[in-house]
Amino acid sequence: MDSPEVQALTFDVFGTVVDWRGSVVEETERLGRSHRIDADWESFADAWRAGYGPAMDRVRKGELPWTPLDGLHRLILNGLLEQYGLAGLSEPEIERLNRVWHRLRPWPDVPEGLRRLRERYVTTTLSNGNVSLLVNLSRHAGLSWDCILSAELANRYKPDPEVYRTAAGLLGLAPEAIMMVASHEFDLQAARRVGGQDRLRLPPRADRLGRLGPRGRRWRLRYRRKRLRRAGRPARCLNQAARGAHRNRRSP
Repeated sequence: MDSPEVQALTFDVFGTVVDWRGSVVEETERLGRSHRIDADWESFADAWRAGYGPAMDRVRKGELPWTPLDGLHRLILNGLLEQYGLAGLSEPEIERLNRVWHRLRPWPDVPEGLRRLRERYVTTTLSNGNVSLLVNLSRHAGLSWDCILSAELANRYKPDPEVYRTAAGLLGLAPEAIMMVASHEFDLQAARRVGGQDRLRLPPRADRLGRLGPRGRRWRLRYRRKRLRRAGRPARCLNQAARGAHRNRRSP
């Protein structure tokens, strides 16, 4: 039996659409220079993101009440301030730093890729970011969506299946009519388990391919086109949207 036609694309955001790591490093480097704080800002960015999973697990276990991602980010940040010399920042400065996740830059060809995809598909976020974060980030980065969907709407975090079911229900579509676009294997597997159709899957450790130079980049694009042609999808357009997902950067 043929799979139903894809009508909507739901996008993971952090790492798939925006360069979270490079953006956080860039902003903290500026902050460090302005306050004469000498720290390893790449290590800081990685440590901040590394706390993300454990913080969500605390909510899942009932140790914390339901908390939007902004709140989890602040909780993790509070535990890093002293270690990275940031304890002397004022409360407004700490809060501005916490909202760096609202100001992430997109991978270079994502905005145009999304514009092209919207000509054929419904496009939306499906991220653990809270709605206000995703709205602000999208406006800052010039990302054009048909709507903003978030795990917050289900009071769950991905990869809880209720997040994907809630998205399908809000779109008025069967899961089989939705393609999950993500650079994280757990996201793809979770969407598949609730009946989602073929999704874009990036090569494992794709962030390292940029170090191979032009040959590595050509291999990466050929891999994606092959996957999408098997699914009968518009390879060129989807690659335009996702091409930068890991370019020379690490993803969470």
